[in-house]
Amino acid sequence: MNPEFEKKLKYNAEIVNAVLEKYLDLKDIDYNILYESMRYSSLSGGKRIRAFLAIEFFSVFAGLNKINNPEIILPVAAAIEMIHTYSLIHDDLPCMDDDDFRRGLPSNHKKFGEATALLAGDALLTYAFNIISNAELLTDNKKVKIISEISKAAGHSGMIGGQMMDMLNENKNIDVIRLIKTHTLKTGNMIIVSARSGCIAGGANEEEIIKATEYAKNIGLAFQVIDDIFDNQNSFAEAFEYAEKLTAEAVLKLDELKKINKNINIDTGNLEFFAKYLLERKN
Repeated sequence: MNPEFEKKLKYNAEIVNAVLEKYLDLKDIDYNILYESMRYSSLSGGKRIRAFLAIEFFSVFAGLNKINNPEIILPVAAAIEMIHTYSLIHDDLPCMDDDDFRRGLPSNHKKFGEATALLAGDALLTYAFNIISNAELLTDNKKVKIISEISKAAGHSGMIGGQMMDMLNENKNIDVIRLIKTHTLKTGNMIIVSARSGCIAGGANEEEIIKATEYAKNIGLAFQVIDDIFDNQNSFAEAFEYAEKLTAEAVLKLDELKKINKNINIDTGNLEFFAKYLLERKN
């Protein structure tokens, strides 16, 4: 990985972690266990790749549109990570994937019990939208657009729909079209909406958002293909070649984004490195 990009990725994660710590500094003597559970999973590490996408696309268009406050996107980035964390807490529950560990630590339900884990996930999901709606630096119009986008990506026609498909098709041989649909809904949609939210906050126009969406769709699918490689080494060569093609297509969309703006004041270098980072990651 490019050393400078690695520093950038780590720096962004540290910023997002600090914002999450601020938002999750909650106390109520009657049910502090809920807040402990929310903090436990939200602050247990992670690459913050969804937040990175939101921040980076915001930076691209904020620079282009002379929006000079980088803190505008931080509530959105934190909210997206909370929604991602909620999905992980629920995925690990015995009624779902039944995983005892997450990121090398006991899963939330193993540490706090199933009922508390369920409520912590619910609380993170709802708190995320509260954070965006109360983000003082975002215009009301942008808030509504971002909330609409994220709620769709996380809901029945997005992440939850993908999880349902995954459950229904467990241990079944399904065709590639349904497999791609499952991956796109379950994982890809939240990656796509992270990019789109950054674009909206940064003032991107519809044509620009479409190119960002196509980039994110490709890296999201490549991300899932690489995950499948980790789970099934027998398909490594063919699957990795497909992930490489998706990554190349994602970078091409960034080139098309530059052409829209005649290559003026657009630096997509970090996004190019990011696509390659997801391809080459080891876990």
